Formats: sequence, C-alpha cells, structure tokens
Amino acid sequence: MDLEAMAAALEASGAYRVLRRIEPRAQLAPAEGAALRNGLFVDVETTGLDPLACEIIELAMVPFSYGPDGRIYATGAPFQGFNEPAAPIPPEITQITGITQDMVAGCRLDRAAVEAALEGAHLVVAHNAGFDRRFLERFSPAFEHKPWACSIEQVDWKAEGFEGVRLGYLVAGAGYFYDRHRALNDCYAAIELLAKPLPRSGAIAFAQLLDKARKAGWRIFAAGAPFEMKDALKARGYRWGDGAQGAIRAWWIDVADEARDAELAFLETEIYGRPVELPMKRIDAYTRFSSRI
Repeated sequence: MDLEAMAAALEASGAYRVLRRIEPRAQLAPAEGAALRNGLFVDVETTGLDPLACEIIELAMVPFSYGPDGRIYATGAPFQGFNEPAAPIPPEITQITGITQDMVAGCRLDRAAVEAALEGAHLVVAHNAGFDRRFLERFSPAFEHKPWACSIEQVDWKAEGFEGVRLGYLVAGAGYFYDRHRALNDCYAAIELLAKPLPRSGAIAFAQLLDKARKAGWRIFAAGAPFEMKDALKARGYRWGDGAQGAIRAWWIDVADEARDAELAFLETEIYGRPVELPMKRIDAYTRFSSRI
C-alpha cells in the first residue's frame, strides 16, 4: 500500500490530520569547502528540578554538523548513559520518564567519556537549556566553557503559530510524533524539529536559534521593585530570582543590546516612577542559561 498517498488523501479531505513518525536524519552532503561546525544536543532526565539537591539519572548527547546559515547536515554517534542516584527515584519521575530503579542500578556516568564527547562541540544545545546546563555544569566544569543555546528560548515558536513550547507539543504541531520522555529520543526529535523550516516565516528553526545565540545582551534586575508591581513585571516577561548561590534576589529579564535603554525606561516610568540605578550583568552564550549570573 502507498501509505503516503493514503495520508495525503486523508489530509485532503479536511476531516483528518496525519502525524508522521520522525525518522532518523538523512545525511546531507555539504557544498565543497563549506565551513561546518559541530553542535551537540544534550538532554538529561533527573530526580527533580533542583540542580543542587537532585541528580541526573540519564544523559543523552547527539553530535550534529551544521553550516553558518543554520542548515543541519548530519548526526553522529550518540552518547547515552544511566546514573544511579543516591536516593531512590521518586515514583512520579518514573511515571514521567519510564526510568525505574532497576534500569539505573549499578550505573555511573563516565565523566571522561562525557567530556570526550563534549570536547569537539562548538555549541551545546538543549530544549530548556536553563535546566540542563545547571545539572551538567555541576556534573562537569567542562560544560562551563562551552557556548550554549536553547531551542525553547531562542526560537520564536509563538510567532510561528505554536501555542506551547514543550518538545512533544512542538513536534506534534509540526506534524510529527516520536517515542517521548527518553533522553536520546528527545535529542533526535529536537534536532529534526530545528532542521525544518518554520511554518510562517519559512526560516530554518536552527538558523533563528543561531542568530539569537550569537548575540550578547544584558540581564536587568528589577531590584527593590514594589511588591504590587509583580504582576506587571510577570506580564512583561520578568522572572523571579530567589537569590540562591549568591545571585541577586529580584525580578529579572534578559534583553538584547538594542533593547536595554527601552527596558530601563519602562522600569523607571511604569515600575518605579522615578530614575533608578539598577544592577545589570552582561550575558552571552558562555554564561546565558547558567547559574553563574
């Protein structure tokens, strides 16, 4: 049977929507002399959300090659490993990830092997890098010295018609499906998603990510902002920083260079009602999404 023809007929009826399984990436041949770079997509499954108290139970890393224009050419040999945590895996984590205590029993992540896989990467990418980076930098300082990018924060999915940014939701919205909630599957699915044109702009998703990752910017802290202005700050996109690990305890936002002055003007007129001197930190791909700012 010609399954693709059947799927096309169903979609043409207007009564059905067909999801296609994500297949392993076809290896594309770059143009002769093309300057390729090495990316590394990473994903961790953990015992919880706090990188200081919780542990990695699975790590997957998939290397891929890409051009400066954002075109993804090929994936390489993956790394996947389990790690037995000091405390039993919480039942709710097993329910989400499918990882049981028996699967990780006696397993340890080989730090030397992880660092060897990381060494040649020009860019590390994760879907929610603010989560994965904090766990991996705690596991190995080698992750601190690589530039990072995030396939949630650095692709404007909302402008492209997506209503959510969870990986499974984005993949389904693009017309695909895959076996979810395992680290290696998530890596491959995210790479495929980034390799495809976006539905409205037509730009390659990874090209948009690269453009944003390459730009430096500022983290502005709304220190001492009036409590009654918290809803206005949240609506603006500010996040709360609890001051852990010596960080500034305040609402904060990341903005590009060209948006800094406008953001400071907003804070003075709409939040504080007066001129203020606020703490700011310069950020780039080497510090963005880390706990070091």
